[in-house]
Amino acid sequence: MASGSGNEETNRGSMWELDRNLDQPMDEEAGKLRNMYKEKKFSAMLVTRLAFQSLGVVFGDLGTSPLYVYYNTFPRGIDDPEDVIGALSLIIYSLTLIPLLKYVFIVLRANDNGQGGTFALYSLLCRHAKVNTIPNQHRTDEQLTTYSRHTFDEKSLAAKVKRWLESHPFKKNALLILVLVGTCMAIGDGILTPVISVLSASGGIKVNNPKMSNDVVVLVAVAILVCLFSMQHYGTDKVGWLFAPVVLVWFLSIGVIGILNIWKFDSSVLKAFNPVYICRYFRRGKQNSWVSLGGILLSITGTEALFADLCHFPVLAVQIAFTTVVFPCLLLAYTGQAAYLVHHTDHVNDAFFRSIPDGIYWPMFIVATAAAIVASQATISATFSIIKQALALGCFPRVKIVHTSKKFLGQIYIPDINWILMILCIAVTAGFKNQSQIGNAYGTAVVIVMVVTTFLMIPIMLLVWRSHWFLVCIFTALSLLVEFPYLTAVLFKIDQGGWVPLVIAATFLVIMYVWHYGTVKRYEFEMHSKVSMAWILGLGPSLGLVRVPGIGFVYTELASGVPHIFSHFITHLPAIHSVVVFVCVKYLPVYTVPMEERFLMRRIGPKNFHMFRCVARYGYKDLHKKDDDFEKMLFDSLYLFVRLESMMEVYSDSEDYNVPAQRIENSSDLTTRENGNENTLSSIMDLSYASSSDLIQPAQSQGSSLVRSSGHASGMTSEELEFMNRCKEAGVVHILGNTIVRARRESTIIKKITVDYIYAFLRKICRENSVIFNVPHESLLNVGQIFYI
Repeated sequence: MASGSGNEETNRGSMWELDRNLDQPMDEEAGKLRNMYKEKKFSAMLVTRLAFQSLGVVFGDLGTSPLYVYYNTFPRGIDDPEDVIGALSLIIYSLTLIPLLKYVFIVLRANDNGQGGTFALYSLLCRHAKVNTIPNQHRTDEQLTTYSRHTFDEKSLAAKVKRWLESHPFKKNALLILVLVGTCMAIGDGILTPVISVLSASGGIKVNNPKMSNDVVVLVAVAILVCLFSMQHYGTDKVGWLFAPVVLVWFLSIGVIGILNIWKFDSSVLKAFNPVYICRYFRRGKQNSWVSLGGILLSITGTEALFADLCHFPVLAVQIAFTTVVFPCLLLAYTGQAAYLVHHTDHVNDAFFRSIPDGIYWPMFIVATAAAIVASQATISATFSIIKQALALGCFPRVKIVHTSKKFLGQIYIPDINWILMILCIAVTAGFKNQSQIGNAYGTAVVIVMVVTTFLMIPIMLLVWRSHWFLVCIFTALSLLVEFPYLTAVLFKIDQGGWVPLVIAATFLVIMYVWHYGTVKRYEFEMHSKVSMAWILGLGPSLGLVRVPGIGFVYTELASGVPHIFSHFITHLPAIHSVVVFVCVKYLPVYTVPMEERFLMRRIGPKNFHMFRCVARYGYKDLHKKDDDFEKMLFDSLYLFVRLESMMEVYSDSEDYNVPAQRIENSSDLTTRENGNENTLSSIMDLSYASSSDLIQPAQSQGSSLVRSSGHASGMTSEELEFMNRCKEAGVVHILGNTIVRARRESTIIKKITVDYIYAFLRKICRENSVIFNVPHESLLNVGQIFYI
């Protein structure tokens, strides 16, 4: 028994080693595709222009806060004019510490090649530590031009943090849940921003008509929201050029009005720049002052959107726009309103509109409404982007994504999410009708996202920036020193509207985590049930079946090995196509994969097997655009691979195309060692066939110039290309797996509800992969299988 067991282990080891040699990762091709981008250099004039354009995209949400801050800070009125000075002092230092110091000068530097937001931070962490819960990455992915990461000494603090994060699956899941909480709260922010901005701007109608019912204001706000969401399918590309001028006029207007109010009413409010008045404010008001922090928090809402909407602007442009326009204008606006309120404490409900001089009231009302719409548009677009990122990382069901701009990759439209957002916005607006309760809900969503960002920045600073632990502690302490009081303040208002974002976030969190759980389990099933490549090739060129004319694309989530659906397919059907291509589409923790590096192609086995593997890699910002034919891109990559392979065979004696000797030596050694498996592996003992067939060739990049060479015409008209063209004309079939996940009988009630009902329902309503890849229905073949967990 012992001897038999030992022989079995020996044979298993030999088979494993052979299989590993047959199905090697695409290191060479990934290296050949690598084409480092040159870092963009911006002139002073271009940076200035981009800073101007960023006003309309990045700062709309933050800029409309003066519409509603003082009303939400003093919902029951102002008891003492000195309270206005204390509140203004809190606003000044909150704006200075959070948006200016924390975000503009620190957090913005943590962007992922210009991409901001919670998922951008998560993607950075996934590249520097193995914390991704779907382990579908390989070292070949690290050779992408957009896959930037740093190495560090094994004895350093960063290495210790990395090992600690990777040490247990619980820590990876905890990090994922933290990211999902921040993401779900950001989605709640995308719902509440349009509500409070539009409702506050619409409230200006009532200032000159005190007898007007509040229901009229709500109806106007609802009408604007319906129009706003109904226009989303056009995208922002056609009207986006208006955003920056509108927001610039808005900032300059509130700044000038602030100066006028300071000069006209009370310049003594400037003493609020002395932080002593913050202490006096809390000492005088005690609990009421603490609760009022929920309203003051609204002065920094939009700060997280500032980071999430970074996208197409360099960090320097955003920093210039904030420090030269946004920050000073906001300070002047809040100070001017405070000067007005010191002498008109009974006007706190409409402080912004009542502080406007009569001669420019209606023009300012129009500008305020336009600015509110721009701010709402920015958060809606950010929500679409967040959903797209979550979908790419396997954390959201597949939904329809429409690309609305040919110029900007980030401008997308998701119809299903758009109408859900509209319904929720209308429900919140009509349900509360009260800016104070909506403000409480808004503040809860914002502060939780900020706290999540603070905690995510800790590993970012240690792993990515390799900062000293003392600097990390200072950043964390200062951030929580401001954010924790705000968090405790909004918790007092959970029953006054603060529960709304919690319910919304909890719903999205359940959807995202359950979908991710099912995705991970399906991937694990694929990994554990995959078939050895050595076994497949051991069947011979016919694979033990009839090879019928045609090309079969077998879709799998695996970048190596043969998927279970293929073995399931050939077990039940007596034939397989003459050409078989295993297609793996996977998303990586990078914002984009350049087109010339997207497809990796290699041959599996000898030429007469006509089997290939293609790995299509996407970033979380990349899209399967409807006008792109995925099937055509696969064929282009396959044909180019065969041409380049033929040319390498013709020029095998050339110095430029020498086959690495190490590869041949490895094959020979393996052939020598496999004497115990002659019967099973006799058909693959000729692995020393022209080794270029196992070499990895670039699918789209640097071989194009070679293809154009007239001296290589014979390679382009090779027999294999002609054979593949005949197979293509005979028919193309896309084989997709339809794996149904079910909970085992002995599973707990919670697991059964999660898997058999929630995940099954999400699978039923989500889009099929065939639709995403634009696969013709008549060419589709689904292979069904049930997997019990």
